[in-house]
Amino acid sequence: MLDSLQKALQEQIRDLFSAENQLVKALPKMAKNASSDTLREAIEDHLEETRGHVERLQEIAEILEFKPGGKKCKAMEGLIAEGKEVLEEDGEGAVIDLAMIGAAQRVEHYEIAAYGTARAMAERLGQSQVVKLLQATLDEEGAADKKLTEIAEDEVLGAASVATDESEEESA
Repeated sequence: MLDSLQKALQEQIRDLFSAENQLVKALPKMAKNASSDTLREAIEDHLEETRGHVERLQEIAEILEFKPGGKKCKAMEGLIAEGKEVLEEDGEGAVIDLAMIGAAQRVEHYEIAAYGTARAMAERLGQSQVVKLLQATLDEEGAADKKLTEIAEDEVLGAASVATDESEEESA
């Protein structure tokens, strides 16, 4: 029952804890399938950050005196499923990389929204230490999103073929 802001914050943290743990399992598969070395390194770097996010969430749960587990983030489950579809596609490496970047950025945007909400709740509750921890993760998620955009714009888009297939041309 969400009958207090404290409980709502706990639910946000549980949801994020599940989301981040799901990502810890999914990111190695993405890194393995990236054709761009830059993208692979960025995903591997973010995997390490994501492990740190899990640790921060555990620390937050300790501060707020609750257990962070026991909830499944269905949104992240869906975002990861969409990303998995990309990994199962055949195609030009750069084009697949671009699709992976799109999937990864949808994940980052979800996390940015969720961490921002949790931070606002923690601020309202006067939980300054929790706010600081959430803000640190929020900053890293924003930087990851920006890095993905840079990789797409500076490297991967230029490597992607712009040829269209004949069936698209005929239907146009």
